[in-house]
Amino acid sequence: MGILLTLRIAARALAKNKLRAGLTVLGVVIGIAAVTAMVSLGQSASLLVQGQLQSLGTNVVIVFPGDRRRGGVRQGLVTTLTAADSEAIVEHCPTIVASSPIVVAQAQLIFGNANYQPREMYGVGTQYLTVRNWPLRHGEFFTDSDVNGANQVCIIGHSVIAKLFQTSSPLGEKLRIKGIPFEVIGILETKGANMVGEDQDDIVIMPYTTMRRRLQGSEFDNVNAIMCSARSMTLMADAENEINQLLAERHRIHPGEPFDFDVGTTIEIANLMGIIIGTLTMMISSIAGISLIVGGVGIMNIMLVSVTERTREIGIRMAVGARSWDILMQFLVESILLSCIGGVIGFALGCGASVGITVLINTLTSGTKWPIVISLPAALMAFVFAAAVGVFFGFYPARRASMLDPIEALRYE
Repeated sequence: MGILLTLRIAARALAKNKLRAGLTVLGVVIGIAAVTAMVSLGQSASLLVQGQLQSLGTNVVIVFPGDRRRGGVRQGLVTTLTAADSEAIVEHCPTIVASSPIVVAQAQLIFGNANYQPREMYGVGTQYLTVRNWPLRHGEFFTDSDVNGANQVCIIGHSVIAKLFQTSSPLGEKLRIKGIPFEVIGILETKGANMVGEDQDDIVIMPYTTMRRRLQGSEFDNVNAIMCSARSMTLMADAENEINQLLAERHRIHPGEPFDFDVGTTIEIANLMGIIIGTLTMMISSIAGISLIVGGVGIMNIMLVSVTERTREIGIRMAVGARSWDILMQFLVESILLSCIGGVIGFALGCGASVGITVLINTLTSGTKWPIVISLPAALMAFVFAAAVGVFFGFYPARRASMLDPIEALRYE
């Protein structure tokens, strides 16, 4: 008996009891839908994290001040990082393409009758935009002469423009910060919110020397951090090692002594987030997969009932020449067809649930937008899993049907 004829007979048999067939595949539908939705949402979260890490900068390596310890007791942060360290990293570390010192401050901006305190105010070097992979939309960035002269110039983000300037162009205008006038010479391209919903465009940057001397009144060269950009993602670990060796030598740290700085990379954050997202997705998908087992048991139960109901039919088929193999394939195909129908419906519902949940998240949260992902691997997994459920749970009823004695089957009432 050909496969097409077997499929036609199986479809006809299932169509006779549509309600029972629908209830039979319900467990498979729920399981496939849940797994599809969870995998798609997991991939969406992963893409969101990757996008946010890209917004932080290109292959970023960050150097922070370390802890001072004496006799095993932590005594606070050490402020030994300097702008000269940042210059030395670019000069002596082959894996680093750009580096910028970072000085942090908080202050109110005043323009006309409006005043506003931005979320971020940084003093940086001339390579900061290269490290952050952050282009200017209008204007220009400050130069080495601005850094050397601690000139009173600044670059602002779009959120600052909305708060202070409304619709007017801020280029060439003068802001006052702590009573000191700063000329706006550039406007940053829009970046949007980060992964925790913080506005990255709510920022003012200026030369780090300007922030140190004009705003903080300090002549010290120490900085709060150093942000570097490695030449490629594959060189991040090498870049971290080179920075550790260079700064240990510059800070005269002897072998065996703890560093007075810490070096971190975005890879570490990405790996950690990947582990968390992957683990949660696997756990939830595993729980959802239990319904597939329940659905499979339901299929086996209904197929066993079907074998009992159709015993006389099986006897007639065998009497007119059907082989045990034909009977086995007939009931096995019915089981697989039930599972695959459940897989198709479950995948469609899972995709709809994934899109709906993503849209709901984006509607209820401001700033960060989750990408909508329809997972093709999840579709393949849904069909393979559904077919496997049909084969696994349908084989025993099918084999039982094929092993019936034709004479006894014809006598069955």
